[in-house]
Amino acid sequence: MVRAVPAIVRAPHLFLAEVTRRHGPVAAIPLPRTPVLVLADPDGVRRVLVENARGYGKATIQYSALATVTGPGLLAGDGEVWKQHRRTVQPAFHHGSLEDVAAHAVHAARGLVAEADALPPGTPLEVLGATSRAGLEVVGHTLAAADLSGDAPLLVEAVGRALELVVRRAASPVPAAWPTPARRRLAREVAVIDEVCARIVATRRARPLEDPRDVVGLMLAAGMDDRQVRDELVTFVVAGHETVASSLTWTLDLLARAPSVLARVHAELAGALGGREPGWDDLGKLPLLRAVVDESLRLYPPAWVVTRQALADDVVAGVAVPAGTLVIVCTWGLHRDPALWEAPEEFRPDRFLDAPRPAAGSYVPFGAGPRLCIGRDLALVEEVLVLATLLCERTVRPAGPAPRVDALVTLRPRGGLPLHVERLAPSAS
Repeated sequence: MVRAVPAIVRAPHLFLAEVTRRHGPVAAIPLPRTPVLVLADPDGVRRVLVENARGYGKATIQYSALATVTGPGLLAGDGEVWKQHRRTVQPAFHHGSLEDVAAHAVHAARGLVAEADALPPGTPLEVLGATSRAGLEVVGHTLAAADLSGDAPLLVEAVGRALELVVRRAASPVPAAWPTPARRRLAREVAVIDEVCARIVATRRARPLEDPRDVVGLMLAAGMDDRQVRDELVTFVVAGHETVASSLTWTLDLLARAPSVLARVHAELAGALGGREPGWDDLGKLPLLRAVVDESLRLYPPAWVVTRQALADDVVAGVAVPAGTLVIVCTWGLHRDPALWEAPEEFRPDRFLDAPRPAAGSYVPFGAGPRLCIGRDLALVEEVLVLATLLCERTVRPAGPAPRVDALVTLRPRGGLPLHVERLAPSAS
């Protein structure tokens, strides 16, 4: 393990995948004090996340680090308070609310197209930044039923910087309580987050709260205090903005490097839309594009690792797991296991069209069980319609070699991702 430290710091997703490749899908890591189990076994994943979900808590290093920024919100929280908060905000993610999300996703995608069109000819678009900006409108209306274009960028940038500092601190041997420069920078970023959130909450509180459909309105109407609202607001910026931007970025990169798949997507869009913009009613007419998103989430799951702590003794995939064990579900490795997936490193959207659905526990880009991501359906609607709006009259091609992966809070392309975004030739549209 001492020799492995550089590899863990450099590419933790690859290290965990290598552990299960070499030692099997249920592998113990020899660390002092806390037993650690790395899990890439579908039945074991179901046991921990679904069948015995109550037997596992989130008091882990991963979520404690995230809570430094998000507070004990839905992402990092646990217990009865988590259940109450989830019930409170659930209506913002009901099926009836998703039609509004669809309209905002299309509008946000128009801005992404306009941003690409405004570039000088031959200049690639920095996709990660563009998808992040495109998602701000959807996040704003889902969170606070408002255009947050003034505050959202400041909030997102501060959250991003804070999370980067948290990830670095988690990998550092220096005790977290020491007053290091990084810790002071983190405190400054959290202060900015608090200030912006207070402004957003105050603005929303000043507007009517009768029958709200947005997250902040629902929380205020339920009587949650400003600190609780702040924590959930930051949580949804992380879970609803950072993850979608990451997934859209990788999906566009995969399509740009798979021209045959991209041509089929263009043909599907031409047949389903006939040159017009997509909308809510078109989601069911785009099975290939949905399969592209599913396959992208397999290869690049934003939540590339999920951790739990055993609250009591258990048995997982035939292995005794004592109370206190840290269980690490390596989604990256699970989704690329050759025992579960044919040609696992290849981008093959058809595996989500032609074959039976993946076996339970083998495909968990949004988690599973009672802690299944509350925004799963929202994210899928947003991603499919952003891609459909962009690609109905545009195409993408690489502007350089395939990027390396940085496994931070989400999976990010190291150094960003430039892609050429160009108008489709008339014969291809």
